[in-house]
Amino acid sequence: MTKHLKHGQIGYFSMQVMINDNVKYVFLIGSKGIPANYGGFETFVEKLTRYKKSDDIRYFVSCQKSINDNLDLYVYNGAICFPIRVPNIGSAKAVYYDFKSFLWSISFIEKNRIKDAVIFVCACRIGPFICLYHNKLRKLGIHLVINPDGHEWLRAKWNAVIKCYWRFSEKLCVKYSDFLVCDSKNIEIYIKNQFKEFNPKTTFIAYGSDNSKSTLSDDDSKIVDFYKKWDLKPKEYFVNIARIVPENNYETMVREFMASNTKKSFVICASLENCKYYNVLKEKLNFTNDNRVKFVDGIYDQELLKKIRENAFAYIHGHSVGGTNPSLLEALGTLDLNLLYDCGFNKEVAEEGALYWNLDIGNLAKLINEIENMSQGEIKKLSKLAKKRIANEYTWDKICTEYENVFEQY
Repeated sequence: MTKHLKHGQIGYFSMQVMINDNVKYVFLIGSKGIPANYGGFETFVEKLTRYKKSDDIRYFVSCQKSINDNLDLYVYNGAICFPIRVPNIGSAKAVYYDFKSFLWSISFIEKNRIKDAVIFVCACRIGPFICLYHNKLRKLGIHLVINPDGHEWLRAKWNAVIKCYWRFSEKLCVKYSDFLVCDSKNIEIYIKNQFKEFNPKTTFIAYGSDNSKSTLSDDDSKIVDFYKKWDLKPKEYFVNIARIVPENNYETMVREFMASNTKKSFVICASLENCKYYNVLKEKLNFTNDNRVKFVDGIYDQELLKKIRENAFAYIHGHSVGGTNPSLLEALGTLDLNLLYDCGFNKEVAEEGALYWNLDIGNLAKLINEIENMSQGEIKKLSKLAKKRIANEYTWDKICTEYENVFEQY
């Protein structure tokens, strides 16, 4: 059914899936699905299926579709993808989608009498529903493995009610899971300390990084046109690629960059559509009067995005919430200079391969001024440490093997 398909190709089918009692069936839910267009969990699932080594594992992947989409099951990277149709219901959409994916997986396992199954859940959105179905999971012999992600309840975009739901859901996910895979050592420590009454079984498996070079040449029209549009030159700009949300410390990054003496630009690649916080920043910081600050709307051409990152002078990273951040891994594996917000999550990843800043007024501006005068020897030392860190601990090949070991023991 899937042997003729290469990685990255999609095959559609409507025939019944043949069940093999000697195979471990793993249902991956919580990502928006594959092929991945964006997002950390989407990329994770894409790589997990692409780098699969064990013939004794078969992946099923939930994929979010619009309510009018009538796709049947399809195969991608050897995984069976099942579409879940989701209405546009605002902030509850993700919870609805995860719950429907959860129910689909249970129903498929029960209907096909699968004896050895794992449901792997990305993030802790459906704790109350997991609680309700706990007995059924046990009855069917389904093992529940969860990646708790980061501190979602700390994100500024949520109101008090939603934050309470996140905390409650996280608690129930930890209580009723068989095993938790944390992609940050700091998150693993938090889970063990915060929920010690449940004696949670955990392990740390990092997020992976794909640091292949862009396929675009320096004279490709895509990058040339981009530079022309934004008045940029290679190695004459700092870059940031992330979501524009308060917990990513954009106010500090932009304010401090404007206060620095650098003549280089600050290129921020992020989706600006319906971004209220962007307008808040614009009014508060008045950065439109500083032609060095360039907010570039979301770029979804991955090769162009890679090229923009590769050709930057330095990366400025402001994330303060969550576990291992994908954009940080990509920056460390690509750039020589990385300026990171000083917190446990970021220091755990980069260690001595980056420079760190805090929220004190003048701190980041001073660091930006200082690196302008760094020697090539100092820069090369940081670059070597960063790339060694990524090569040793954060390759997708390593991460996917570690996940398969977890799935095979349940």
